[in-house]
Amino acid sequence: MPDGTATSNLYRPKLATTLKEGYGLGDLRGDAMAGLTVAILALPLSMAIAVASGVSPDRGLYTAIVGGFLVSALGGSRYQIGGPAGAFIVLVSATVAKFGIEGLILTVLLSGAMLALVGLLRLGSLIRHIPHAVTVGFTAGIAVTILASQIKDLAGLKLAGPEPGPVIPKLAALGQALATLNPAALAVGVGVAAVILGLRRLKPSLPGMLIAVVAATLAATFLHLPVETIGSRFGGIPQGLPAPQLPHLSWSLVVAVLPAALSFTLLGGLESLLSAKVADSMTGRVHRSNMELVAQGLANVGSALFGGIAVTGTIARTAANIRAGARSPVAGMLHAVFILVFMLVAAPLASYVPLAALAGLLVVVAWNMAERREFASLMTNWRAGAVLLATFGLTVAHDLMAGIIAGCGLATLFWAASRVHRKLKRP
Repeated sequence: MPDGTATSNLYRPKLATTLKEGYGLGDLRGDAMAGLTVAILALPLSMAIAVASGVSPDRGLYTAIVGGFLVSALGGSRYQIGGPAGAFIVLVSATVAKFGIEGLILTVLLSGAMLALVGLLRLGSLIRHIPHAVTVGFTAGIAVTILASQIKDLAGLKLAGPEPGPVIPKLAALGQALATLNPAALAVGVGVAAVILGLRRLKPSLPGMLIAVVAATLAATFLHLPVETIGSRFGGIPQGLPAPQLPHLSWSLVVAVLPAALSFTLLGGLESLLSAKVADSMTGRVHRSNMELVAQGLANVGSALFGGIAVTGTIARTAANIRAGARSPVAGMLHAVFILVFMLVAAPLASYVPLAALAGLLVVVAWNMAERREFASLMTNWRAGAVLLATFGLTVAHDLMAGIIAGCGLATLFWAASRVHRKLKRP
């Protein structure tokens, strides 16, 4: 099996390479099964991420369909699965709260153009040089923030006013609302998390997330549980994709959302290349980093045109794609097609899904994101630990960009100090 090292910097989609090598019926069968497997995983997850991001669940499905298809069709990784990601929940929800849906769509569009430009300028390798401690720190910080954001729906709490964005004020507001706790919602959310974790341990081959959400939906419907659902909050989801359209453009809005677009670009590049690197380690292949960034950029532009949210490579879905026997990028394209078929055929059923069930699902996502063992391992080295804690603390207390800047800045200072120290020790 060629490892692709010699062509890793080419601007050629892996789909073109795969088709040139030869693609038969057996490959199509393998890709179809893998695509269906990933679609089953992505279906509830895409809706849950959208709801947690402060937008309607259909926008998560648009992202998985349009963005997921373009990432696989144009990308530089043979196995990458694109779609909405938990890491973006904090950024998307903050952008929606500040600029509204139109501002969010413009932000996604701009970040897509920036990502494509980063790839065209061959800057993909620079993103991969961000210190490991910084990556673990902001990932753990995002996990904590996601967990805090799900408490309201998980427990069915009713706040007196809007839910604060920052973690500390959010926890204070949630604490004041504890008297409104809904036992039925809490049971549904905790039950979903328990079923997912239990199936992962006992039967990892089963689609635990879908099984848990379907079971919770059936229980809430037939037992007439007093819980909020997708239908009661959003009125359900449409049966198909909307017509593509440009977001509202104005110079003042472009300038206002530019910092958010830069954050989207940085996180999108990091997540996508990290996911592609995981796929490489599982398969022995080498992805084309710059082509991957161009594809991620175009996928975000496409998602924005259809009203979707941010697209990035997703580690869990990419790994599931590989384990399910994917042969080529066709598997990722088919995963998007299968999700579209669900929207066309079964969209009305989504109205019955309890929001507490989606919150329980995202609690598991946050738990998996935290990289607890890696966090503990890095803490054994004081320099890495300092970088890690600076990144983690500022990501939770302020925002992602502040955490990354602080972590990279501190890592650079340590590197410079070590260089000076080595020079002083020379005779």
